Amino acid sequence: MKIAQVAPLYESVPPKLYGGTERVVSYLTEELVRLGHEVTLFASGDSMTNARLVPACKKALRLDPKCVDQMAHHVLLLEKVFSERNNFDLIHFHIDYLHFPLSRRVPVPQVTTLHGRLDIPDLQPLYRNFQDMPVISISDAQRAPLPAANWQGTVYHGLPEDRLRAFYAPGKYLAFLGRISPEKGVDQAIEIAKGAGMPLKIAAKIDRADSEYHASIRHLFDSPHVEFVGEVGYPEKNSFLGNAAALLFPINWPEPFGLVMIEAMACGTPVIAYPCGSVPEIMEDGVTGFVVPGVKEAIAAVGKLGDVDRAGCRNYFEQRFTATRMADDYLNIYRRIAGKKPANIAVPHGVPSWMKLPSPSSTT
Repeated sequence: MKIAQVAPLYESVPPKLYGGTERVVSYLTEELVRLGHEVTLFASGDSMTNARLVPACKKALRLDPKCVDQMAHHVLLLEKVFSERNNFDLIHFHIDYLHFPLSRRVPVPQVTTLHGRLDIPDLQPLYRNFQDMPVISISDAQRAPLPAANWQGTVYHGLPEDRLRAFYAPGKYLAFLGRISPEKGVDQAIEIAKGAGMPLKIAAKIDRADSEYHASIRHLFDSPHVEFVGEVGYPEKNSFLGNAAALLFPINWPEPFGLVMIEAMACGTPVIAYPCGSVPEIMEDGVTGFVVPGVKEAIAAVGKLGDVDRAGCRNYFEQRFTATRMADDYLNIYRRIAGKKPANIAVPHGVPSWMKLPSPSSTT
């Protein structure tokens, strides 16, 4: 198949450091290429891929100090994608709903994976209006706020099997990997580690949007059992997770997936997590770690880590969360959608002329 992958521009594909969506787009793109498909990746110019790369900006926007208006670059991204729409059997978007008005008016097979949280009141009227847009969830739990959306399936994230190697010796510290933000629960992780009497290593990024929160908990990082190591990429992430006794994932929000959980499993590292969002779908309590309701139970779970087989964690990852399985799941959806003739949806009265794109048959 001729497939377009459309990534956000905030991080490169794959990201240099932190970045979940762009990392998944990279794994999917490379696996599709490996399987023999003709793939075009629309992403930032500093992306690395075996697919054909169409850069929409010179470098990842988050790491570009000269970037002031990130949306301007995404509008240019859409222009590049839709100017090539006749070149693809299917366009796979990973940019939330930004393209919906254009996709509705251009009859080309397309689908969108929704990577973020959907329990936001502002999204309800938007998805009611765009019920014709085919979308894919990354967990069944993610769908709960929008049951009437045009769901085409759930596809769990996957990693290349050789991306992370397993460490089977028990670790000496607890690990936290993610963002410093209220919903990720780094303050809970610090409390759990203190209660368990174990050191905690924190590998995380601090977004400008979370700087106030970070300032409010900064004093917790001065605890003697806490080491803040900043953002980590590959291959550092492998040793960071693999040498840990467990990954702490004490989230307090409806996590759509939680890529770090399967990264830990791939390293053979158990996860101790709160049962929010996708966690009960991704983990198997007692096999890949422990799903617990709070700090007290998490501290107790640290004491039971010896009961978890690290080889079993790795095997669970290989059975459920490889990039090959992810690509196969997506290809099944691609073929189903591409086999249907796209509907010619009339442009509603009053839509600005710039949105009335020519049909593919009228282009040269």
